[in-house]
Amino acid sequence: MYLAYGWPQSIPLDPDDSDRVVLLRVLGRLLLAVCPASLHLWSAAQHRVRLARFDRSPDSLAAHGQNAHAVWSPDAKTVAVLTSSFYLYIYRVQLSGKPLIVGGKQLPGLCLASISQIITEKVPLANGVAITSNFVCDSKSMLLGLSNGHVQVVSWNAEFSDSFKLRCSACSSEKPTAVVDALVFDPPSLQEKSNARPAPCCTGNSSIVHVELSVKLRLLVALYSGCHIAICTVGKKGLKQPGSIRVERWLDTDDAMCTSVASEQQILAVGCSRGVVELYDLAENTRHIRTISLYDWGYSVEDTGPVACISWTPDNCAFAVGWKFRGLTVWSVSGCRLMCTIRQTGSNSASSPMVKPSALKFEPLMGGASHIQWDDNGYKLFAVEESLSERVFAFSFAKGCLNRGLSGTTYSHQVLYGEDRILLVQPDDADELNILHLNVPVSYISQNWPVLHVVASNDGMYLAVAGSHGLVLYDLRNKRWRFFGDVTQEQKIQCKGILWLGKIVIICNYVELSNTYELLFFPRYHLDYSSLLYRKSLLGRPIVMDVFQDYILVTYSPFDVHIFHVMISGELSPVSNPVLQLSTVRELSIMSPKGPPVSMRFIPEQNDKGVLEQDTNGSSDLLSQQPSRCLILRANGELSVLDMDDGHERALTNSVELFWVTCSQFEEKGSLIKEVSWLDYGHRGMQVWYPSQGADPFKQEDFLQLDPELEFDREVYPLGLLPNVGVVVGVSQRMSFSTAEFPCFEPSPQAQTILHCLLRHLLQRDKLEEALRLANLSAEKPHFSHCLEWLLFTVFDADISRPSSSKNQNLQKVDSPKKSLLEKTCDLLRNFPEYMDVVVSVARKTDGRHWADLFSAAGRSTEMFEKCFQRRWYRTAACYILVIAKLEGPAVSQYCALRLLQATLDECLYELAGELVRFLLRSGRDFENATSDSEKLSPRFLGYFLFRSPYKRQSSDLKSNSTKELSPHIASVMNILESHASYLMSGKELSKLVAFVKGTQFDLVEYLQRERHGSARLENFASSLELIGQKLQMDTLQSRLDAEFLLAHMCSVKFKEWIVVLATLLRRAEVLVDLFRHDLRLWKAYSITLQSHDLFSEYLDLLNMLEEQLSSVPDLTLQNGPLS
Repeated sequence: MYLAYGWPQSIPLDPDDSDRVVLLRVLGRLLLAVCPASLHLWSAAQHRVRLARFDRSPDSLAAHGQNAHAVWSPDAKTVAVLTSSFYLYIYRVQLSGKPLIVGGKQLPGLCLASISQIITEKVPLANGVAITSNFVCDSKSMLLGLSNGHVQVVSWNAEFSDSFKLRCSACSSEKPTAVVDALVFDPPSLQEKSNARPAPCCTGNSSIVHVELSVKLRLLVALYSGCHIAICTVGKKGLKQPGSIRVERWLDTDDAMCTSVASEQQILAVGCSRGVVELYDLAENTRHIRTISLYDWGYSVEDTGPVACISWTPDNCAFAVGWKFRGLTVWSVSGCRLMCTIRQTGSNSASSPMVKPSALKFEPLMGGASHIQWDDNGYKLFAVEESLSERVFAFSFAKGCLNRGLSGTTYSHQVLYGEDRILLVQPDDADELNILHLNVPVSYISQNWPVLHVVASNDGMYLAVAGSHGLVLYDLRNKRWRFFGDVTQEQKIQCKGILWLGKIVIICNYVELSNTYELLFFPRYHLDYSSLLYRKSLLGRPIVMDVFQDYILVTYSPFDVHIFHVMISGELSPVSNPVLQLSTVRELSIMSPKGPPVSMRFIPEQNDKGVLEQDTNGSSDLLSQQPSRCLILRANGELSVLDMDDGHERALTNSVELFWVTCSQFEEKGSLIKEVSWLDYGHRGMQVWYPSQGADPFKQEDFLQLDPELEFDREVYPLGLLPNVGVVVGVSQRMSFSTAEFPCFEPSPQAQTILHCLLRHLLQRDKLEEALRLANLSAEKPHFSHCLEWLLFTVFDADISRPSSSKNQNLQKVDSPKKSLLEKTCDLLRNFPEYMDVVVSVARKTDGRHWADLFSAAGRSTEMFEKCFQRRWYRTAACYILVIAKLEGPAVSQYCALRLLQATLDECLYELAGELVRFLLRSGRDFENATSDSEKLSPRFLGYFLFRSPYKRQSSDLKSNSTKELSPHIASVMNILESHASYLMSGKELSKLVAFVKGTQFDLVEYLQRERHGSARLENFASSLELIGQKLQMDTLQSRLDAEFLLAHMCSVKFKEWIVVLATLLRRAEVLVDLFRHDLRLWKAYSITLQSHDLFSEYLDLLNMLEEQLSSVPDLTLQNGPLS
């Protein structure tokens, strides 16, 4: 699994020679870029340095044309370049051997080089024949395709053999032609339409436009202009023996543009003109596996163009796709989008290949990708833009621990690692997952670049990190690194794999002098050969290793399994002298037609009786019981279980990319994942495997459970488990934009809970006590409420999705005491205070037609509302109103809503009160059409007699006629609102009044007009100014905003008493001048009041300002009196 991080780096090429890049190739630690008139050799290691350059002369370019095709020999010593005039140039690449000094230090493997031309030869082509494909090569020869459908083989000394046509065995004279149909492969859809489609080798002379060679598989793939693909076998002697190249089968496509072979996975990727990539299984007669595209992300072929190039990672676990018009994407084999340069702008964005120039700096490869190439370790992806070839982009990637090969499984931490760093997933203080970049010390990585293995210890306290040589340990608790004290000892170790055995780190070391492998056992407190606990020589090169408790598994090719038992005498500490003994307890040699495993993991024995005996007797023998089974994952994705007692292997599933054995792996008490045997991830998503209760422990229909709700988005790749939280941790790509030319790629961790799956599994098996115990363990974990909601939702969704016939059968079995899964789920959830909220949340997410089924198991909706109401959980209670309206009728829902409205107003929950008001007014209008019987229980009756406010209105006789004419349902709501407004106004709770008006949309203007001489009246200016000033607390911004809001409403109804008080508090001189200029008596009373009270001394400056402004007003204006 590969994820991009950081900003893309740029390797410059010639601006004057940037029409296009002919070849981009990485071999070892070297990067070669062939341009139309030059060759550039760069270092592809830790430091990007140009090591050599060769420029063709103007005379050569004029005579022989520009460079058109190129190929680099596997030993990186020879480059062959074909010009546009069909001249072949052979160049020799020679390293000087003198190390370069960077930053004052000599760097291993980095030295200057020279490129020299050694051969120039005219390609002997027949008249009218042209070279139309790229080069492919092995160590002896090169091959290219011609326009007449032939292929041409050339040696590295520029010796040309006769061109020949690729033919299947049936087309040769010594074979009968009746075999042709058996060798032609067509997809099933084409076979149904026609069985007589002729083999392409027998028809026409289509040109070969693309060739691909897999030396490991001895396979040649040739793509013809008619979109036919020839899949050919190559003889043991390689390309230099053209007669051994035979077409084994034909793949007929409609729009193939390019191909790429994953030799390890035996997968053929075909890029198409419609912008998709088709994957085919070469091991199963070119069976179609799946289609990969960006369609689901809103991008079509009009946005990206056809596929231009495909490049597989070195381990074939992922592949990069470059499109001709725009963008680059990296996919896993299962179809998970790991990285994408195309900016995701939403489904309704008009993203097209024609982009404004100003947008170029926000997206790399905006002009398409012409070449992409991974380095040998998969840490860098090099790419060249189609429309701007003056530089090579280098994207940095971190790899996930796929738990394959010789390194152990990391359970305690989720780790990604790059070429010089570790990306550690860890929760922050708010339990949100973040990624910590942990740089490997320069003193180690500069001499041992790159990082090759990272494994966390079982207790989560240490990380073991290995580069090209040696090993370093990182103490996660103390944040300190531990090195080998002797550098010569460090350089003797070439680590091929790491295992943790408690506090011992086990290194699988390759001894280069003797070409042998060995296991080295070091205590983690001291990395030195003087503290070496044990050295175990291995029989050969191991392919898989694993460890569980005291047992170590080592597997050799093709399938020889050895199991060792470790015994330690003495305390493992620096002050003691511990002794480690290793004994072989099992050897298996298994004959199997299947490929060798890429991963094997012990399956711990689950013996409840044994565990009980261990608990009572205090003996630990049973804890170290030798495992007799292990899981096997092969390169083709097949997952199987091996019984090591009898050597029998049983296939379980396929299309698996990675898996985690979880049973008995976690000793901590708070582990939430003990009920799971293992999990796997692949094209179908996440699969959870539970221990079977039947006689057959691997009966798939009982043992395997596919949880659709565990599926991640197809851009989130699972990293591993956090057992103490009960979640699966995944990671996806994000891009952050800044002033830099290109965005920064950021891996973003995400958590997917598994608790609901475990609880459902236990309930299905009637393990109610175990489910309750597991839920109690998780009650303090983050997202617990979300887990319960998912549990109920998935169970209820499955219940309503069942066919009606099965439901009817269940209804007929009234006498059966067995509860349904939905009822058992509700019984479990009742033990937690989140139950009320969970049930109504699930109801809101489902169709109202099924609410009766849900609440028949969960409880009556009115009873649940009443419990929430009594516990003052008003927000949850409000959610039940709609359910009650659906199940119990509008009269009951109005009754409940009116009770809740009064309670929320008393608690000043005005936003919630506003939602209730809107519901009541809407449902009240609908309720007017109810029957006369319903009218007898109308909300008018309930509102006037059950929901009266404790405050008695002072001027109820002033109620307007408009309110009296309202329908009884609406009038009851208005009665409650006006009662509460009068309560707030009489107590001068003005901030609450403003919140009340804004939350419920209460008509304050109409209320003030009606209550001018009632609850809104101010009896005395001085006391009112003092009281309102204390209530509003004018030193805060929100209080001033509330006062401004009230002043605006008071001005609209010309409420003088309130205007004077609020304008004084706000120091709004212009409002006061406008008021006093028409009423001299009010001005004099105002002035005398402020001057006669010491409490109002702070307003004397305002008073002086008013006197100054009013002095300029004519006396005639002042004598006019108050405004009418």
